[in-house]
Amino acid sequence: MPEGPEIRIAADEVQSVLVRRPTTSVFFAFAHLKKYQKKFKGSRVRRIETRGKAMLTRFDNDLVIYSHNQLYGKWMTSTSGVRPETSRQLRLAIHNSKAAAFLYSASDIEVLKAADVDSHPFLARLGPDLLSQTPTVPALIKRMREKKFRNRQLSGLLLDQEFVAGLGNYLRAEILYFSAIHPTRRPADLDDAEIKRLSGNIIKLTLRSYKTRGVINPPTLVKRLKTQGLTTRAQNRFSVFQREGEPCYRCSDTITRMDSGGRHIFLCPQCQQ
Repeated sequence: MPEGPEIRIAADEVQSVLVRRPTTSVFFAFAHLKKYQKKFKGSRVRRIETRGKAMLTRFDNDLVIYSHNQLYGKWMTSTSGVRPETSRQLRLAIHNSKAAAFLYSASDIEVLKAADVDSHPFLARLGPDLLSQTPTVPALIKRMREKKFRNRQLSGLLLDQEFVAGLGNYLRAEILYFSAIHPTRRPADLDDAEIKRLSGNIIKLTLRSYKTRGVINPPTLVKRLKTQGLTTRAQNRFSVFQREGEPCYRCSDTITRMDSGGRHIFLCPQCQQ
């Protein structure tokens, strides 16, 4: 499943072709949404927000299209009159005179009134979005110390969208590695320096992934790895995620994998004691 940075990148692309241009037509694949198609004609997309792994396409007619990519959803854009070549099922299309945006394979799509967005059942329980709402380090520290979060293992907490919205499996592993914290520890176990470092890395690494389109390693490490012949993104993108059995870039210990909540998490046993 795409994580917050990938959803924000997709939102940027869709926004770049739709914003401020009059909409000529909107297509919904689902019968219960077709009644809204005519309501969007002539309206303009004001902006596209992300809330974790959901997107909100806000129009100037006070309507909002809510969509969640889930596992297989994918946005594509094209110039007007050109349909992307794909075998995926089209679920939503937004057209203007210059371009169009298409959402394929997703099934979680709704039309909301702007005033109802914050009370939407999924959106209402989300924590702060790391790319649209830009929470601060002190705010995350305070959140980690809340009663409902402080005694939970970080392996599970960092995937809980109620804690913060947008984190997924690769970000969880990399954030804990760069924070030198074992996945089974809890916020309640961390000293002030550790909890500050963890909060900072939640923000920093999510933003880095967004800016680099998925490269978590810092530029200095990427450069060093390239000089060693590790030139592809697959080789230099991560420090621990999906690197089981390979040496840690810091201490040369072997990266291992553990199961947590039915999903794999990768770590360095030496750096993350």
